[in-house]
Amino acid sequence: MSTDAIVLLREDHKEIRKLFRDFEKAGSGAYVTKGRVVEKIIAGLTAHTYIENECMYPEVRRLVPDLTDDILESYEEHHVADVLVLELAAMKPDDEHFTAKVTVLIENVEHHIDEEEHEWFPKVREKLGRKQLQDIGARMIELKKQAPTSPAQPSAVKKAVDAVIS
Repeated sequence: MSTDAIVLLREDHKEIRKLFRDFEKAGSGAYVTKGRVVEKIIAGLTAHTYIENECMYPEVRRLVPDLTDDILESYEEHHVADVLVLELAAMKPDDEHFTAKVTVLIENVEHHIDEEEHEWFPKVREKLGRKQLQDIGARMIELKKQAPTSPAQPSAVKKAVDAVIS
């Protein structure tokens, strides 16, 4: 398994996108299926944004200061996702706003993933060496072991609050 930070994040993105497709394929009345898929989306996004916010973003910002504006935008995009995930965690799949809220979450996260993968991942790879990306990735792997999977967990709440007051 690669420890390259960008490879690891792309793998997470692929898993999250698969969950989005699973949600979109479920029928309009498939509340149980949609609820289960959204639980997985919430867990995946909560852990993913945690490792990015706690490890990848600060390291890239420190090592590639030219990308500070991109990183700041990414923090804000994570904050939007955090708010939607928190709201979804408190909703029932048959709530009339549930599917609409998931759709907005999917649109926002897809946009965020596209920006990362097409705009700033190539810049990061160009500026950082293989060893640096492997070191960051190794730290991300360790951090993911303790990453929150629920937006109500203290470390997830702290991450969300930090995004607002930082």
